Amino acid sequence: MPPTHHTPTEPDAVAPAQLHAVAPVEAVIPLMRGITVLSRLTEAGGTSSLSGLERTTGLARSTVDRIAATLARMGYLRLDGRDAVLAPRLMELGNAYLAALRLPRLLDTRADALADELDESVSLAVADRDGIRFIHQATRRRAMSLSFRIGDLLPAERTAPGPLFATEWTPEDWARWRDRRAADPHDLGFPTLPPREHPVGDEEFEERTREADARGWSLDDQLIEPGLVAVSVPVRDLGGRVACVVSVVSHTSRHTADSLRDTLLPRLRATVQAMERDLREAPAQPPAAPAGLATWTGASKQELGREFVESLARGLTVITAFGEGRAALTLTEVAQATGLARATARRALITLEHLGHVTAHGRTFSLTPRVLSLGFPPLSRTTLPQLAAPHLAELADLLHDSASLAVLAGDEIQYTARVATSRIMSVNITVGTRLPTFPTSLGRVMLADLTPAERAPFLARLHPLTPHTVTDPAVLGATLNRVRENGYALVDGELEEGLRSIAVPVRDRTGRVVAAVNVAMHSSRRTAEQCVGEVLPELAATAGRIEADLRVAGRFTRVPAT
Repeated sequence: MPPTHHTPTEPDAVAPAQLHAVAPVEAVIPLMRGITVLSRLTEAGGTSSLSGLERTTGLARSTVDRIAATLARMGYLRLDGRDAVLAPRLMELGNAYLAALRLPRLLDTRADALADELDESVSLAVADRDGIRFIHQATRRRAMSLSFRIGDLLPAERTAPGPLFATEWTPEDWARWRDRRAADPHDLGFPTLPPREHPVGDEEFEERTREADARGWSLDDQLIEPGLVAVSVPVRDLGGRVACVVSVVSHTSRHTADSLRDTLLPRLRATVQAMERDLREAPAQPPAAPAGLATWTGASKQELGREFVESLARGLTVITAFGEGRAALTLTEVAQATGLARATARRALITLEHLGHVTAHGRTFSLTPRVLSLGFPPLSRTTLPQLAAPHLAELADLLHDSASLAVLAGDEIQYTARVATSRIMSVNITVGTRLPTFPTSLGRVMLADLTPAERAPFLARLHPLTPHTVTDPAVLGATLNRVRENGYALVDGELEEGLRSIAVPVRDRTGRVVAAVNVAMHSSRRTAEQCVGEVLPELAATAGRIEADLRVAGRFTRVPAT
């Protein structure tokens, strides 16, 4: 029988009035307040008004404003009028944890392959105290599909992975779980789940844990919500402990819990065996350079502005010291990686440990799954158009011309994001519009990235749209080669008389062109030479900012192109 010893629980976030009362003497209070703001923004889905943050955090409005200004300067959020919106760059904090963990990088390919084979959703989860947190999702697109995101926290007792993790709980872990259950019987502290209408006793989960320990697998028969069923198997590390849990998730319209177990459990077990083999054979990873080294760690207050809270920025930078090959760091290594003084790094680590984002093991420190609670769940579903939109808006505002993002869609281009300008004479295109690929600057930038064999079908279907349209395959092929070499495409009157546009590519982490951005205008607005001299530098800089966000957002998640 699981032990019944009780100890007090530790809250995820501390109310401002309690900060000084419960925090260690050396804790960095601005860092605690900044993390509270990020937590509330995450719970709000990534967007909140500044006045709303004032209410939900209990902080003074002036404090919220300074924290928001600091996070905006860091690129972790953007200020949109009176709203604060989480920005993709914030994902570098969660990326630091996932890179240090290594499990997503080592196991995600097998999880994705299993999802494809079974045509069911597959997830990887790790333990986060008495809950579970997702670190990878391979979902199926259906009317009824898994809606959980990477970083979402669920109570252990309402999941299939929970009993498997609970087989390794200490008496203190069981006590903390009971205290949390008593304080929140309806699971209101887990906003990703529907609340419990009828709380159940502790005995049910204790029995499921005993069964999971004996069988080596666990079932969730509609514990999260009606219709959702899952079967889970643990992946064990070299020491035999549960490193993570793999789950196959389905709906009762496709499987009952019993048929899920009988039909899919053998294949799930085979995949887990392969995953454990991957863990055993994975080579040691050499330390990679920290991802988030920040210029402000050594900058002066005068350089950064009076509203910049340096201690908050430096504290968050400590998280980015960890990563691939840097799972456990000493204080000295953290200080060296961030450029901070040892005393500053030490106080940040003490604060992060107090908040549950860092754990200490002797002289070394490691990140915990709770780092994923800092914006990762809502940002993990960001699409490329959403990512590009604020950058396009800045470009259009700067140039006073329309700016667009497009992707290849079959043999056409499709506009997926657009910011138009208010002019008497403007380019009338909306999101979703499709145009031929060959006579557009957006299309040519994307065609230029293709091999000659891949281009061939496009070059075989040329036809004139204006007297200026290039219709000779050899001429267009040579043009595409120049576009590839120069890094931009300028098209003048080939799609429509009087329409001039210039485009550059948007590349993913691998260097592959996944989209293009352009600025379009009437030819009377700028000459071709002015487009290259005045527009191209700003357009290229905008594409660079989109690519920087895409590199962060796409490191451990798939960023949909549309």
